Amino acid sequence: MYKALFLSPMVPSYNIRETLKFFVDLFSFKIARDEGNYVIVYKDNHLIHILNAGADIGEMEFYLEVDKIDNLWDSIKDKLEGIKVKAPFDREYGMREFHVIIPETKTLLFVGQVISRKS
Repeated sequence: MYKALFLSPMVPSYNIRETLKFFVDLFSFKIARDEGNYVIVYKDNHLIHILNAGADIGEMEFYLEVDKIDNLWDSIKDKLEGIKVKAPFDREYGMREFHVIIPETKTLLFVGQVISRKS
């Protein structure tokens, strides 16, 4: 099957700098990646992705990092009828991902596997 490596919330923020300050100053998270409009912070083995909030703040996203993403995809792809999904594809930032809208929610689940590390 596959092993779940991380489940990381993606927090929509109207002010990324203030949200970042909250996690860094109050909870001692460190910055793993900062692209201005997208930040990843970490503490121990836990990640939080902070991104610009859309017009509908009620939407939510989660990132599940796994090993063997293609094996996982092969085991679920025939069970996704009626569910909005984007099949696996490679991202420019070194991840292979697929995206799924979780049924009956406004929640997007990103599932990804590291395929290359950026130096």
